[in-house]
Amino acid sequence: MARARSPCKHLRRLRLADDLGHLSYVVAGNGPPVVLVHAGVADHRMWDAVVPALAERHTVIRYDLRGFGESAPPTGAFSETDDLWRLLDHLGHERARLVGASWGGRVAVDFALTHPSRVHSLALLAPPWRGHHWSSEMVTYDEAETAALASGDLDAAVRINLDMWLRGPARPWEDVAVGLADQLRDPMRTSLVNQDTRGKHSQGVVIGDIAGISVPTLVGIGKLDVADFQDIARRYTAEIPDATLVEFPTAAHLIALDTPAELISILVPFLNR
Repeated sequence: MARARSPCKHLRRLRLADDLGHLSYVVAGNGPPVVLVHAGVADHRMWDAVVPALAERHTVIRYDLRGFGESAPPTGAFSETDDLWRLLDHLGHERARLVGASWGGRVAVDFALTHPSRVHSLALLAPPWRGHHWSSEMVTYDEAETAALASGDLDAAVRINLDMWLRGPARPWEDVAVGLADQLRDPMRTSLVNQDTRGKHSQGVVIGDIAGISVPTLVGIGKLDVADFQDIARRYTAEIPDATLVEFPTAAHLIALDTPAELISILVPFLNR
């Protein structure tokens, strides 16, 4: 008997071009569409370990936000919600399940607020909250990153971000899986190089009532993450009517990298609802 092929053998790597540059995206599997939106210190590859399981029953779409991974940095005013809208239109999907990590979670929230009819469900993994009053720990991190970039020391800025977002404040490096830092280093460098360009051209803040989100919502948080994000996760859970909080005991900020098997065990039944 011939072995069944993995759905991820049929990856389609494509580009969506416009006047602002191209967006790079990858599609795998067949079934109801799921869009995975990466964190602000990563790119679409952060989802590599979870895609095969999701692609068994879904069309899994991953894309690089502008200025991340293989997507060009923006050359003019752009909106991340508009980009996601255009990507779904381009692929012929009226409605999708959205899974967002960190900043990708906020992109998913903004899209749900702006285009509620196009969202089937939300899974938000350590998303930020606009206007959050950040702790001294986060302020110190931001000042250190800013100083490193201002001095032209990109390597130091990468180390600062790896410490904050991959290792986290609650564990030593020896407890981080071997190879994860190397996997994240290049995507993080690209993100930092293009950071000012994205900030210059990014347009507007989405205004909306989180309590108006009516789709099933999963909020995930790593117990080893910064305390700010644990508080924010509980706030999302409290304010979105149909939201459930899931805690990942051995994960820091980047749950899909730290504990992919545990994430799959939660995401698969949620997405199959």
